[in-house]
Amino acid sequence: MDITARACHLVIALVITAALVTQLALLFTGGADANSGRADPAAGIATRLVRLFSYFTIQSNLFVLVVSAGLAIRPDRDGRLWRVVRLDALLGIVITGLVFALVLADEVHLTGAAWWANLGFHYLAPWATLAVWLVFGPRPRIDRGTVAAAFVWPVAWIGYTFAHGAVTDWYPYPFLDAARKGYATALLNTLLVVVVAVVLVAVFALLDRLPTAAGRPEPGREIRPGSPTRTEEQPGRPPGATPTPRR
Repeated sequence: MDITARACHLVIALVITAALVTQLALLFTGGADANSGRADPAAGIATRLVRLFSYFTIQSNLFVLVVSAGLAIRPDRDGRLWRVVRLDALLGIVITGLVFALVLADEVHLTGAAWWANLGFHYLAPWATLAVWLVFGPRPRIDRGTVAAAFVWPVAWIGYTFAHGAVTDWYPYPFLDAARKGYATALLNTLLVVVVAVVLVAVFALLDRLPTAAGRPEPGREIRPGSPTRTEEQPGRPPGATPTPRR
């Protein structure tokens, strides 16, 4: 089962890598942006790079790339920071897929290489990541501390987006464009996405208690961050023997 899990994570990592390399090639040659469908060669390379990595889509795909590569190497990887990064990857990429499909898809018209990059970023990565997590986990990995820490990145991204937009008059998504829609509408739209994120995390936390394809850990044997992966037997005692109570 580990081999299948490793292969699935590796495929996701390769898909995102291919999409990212394609998008960077388009950026350096004046091609279309897979996030907006527009090309803006007059903006300059540095500006276009900053804008590319300002997209929530790109950042969430980078999270998934790091996590998928790590899990392809070790499918049972764990740790406090790792749990936060894993939840950020899962939450961010599912929001990316939902928002693009429900809000942005009709506004982005792509052809050629940009279409393929869009396919990787907005369709393959989100739903493949969710499906692989549902089947292989690893879990349980979501607790209150992990949830609280995982919201640091989305909140920081929101703050950065509005601050960057106020200075440059550029916003990554039309529904967040405070210059054209006004701050009241843009903030309301942001709040709606945050509510969706909270609901998704609640659903993920419930699903996190379900067994994976490899089965559920034995009761009392859940691996916690920083703890050893197996119970050590005391010297001189046969494996599995019940300890003799002290008198």
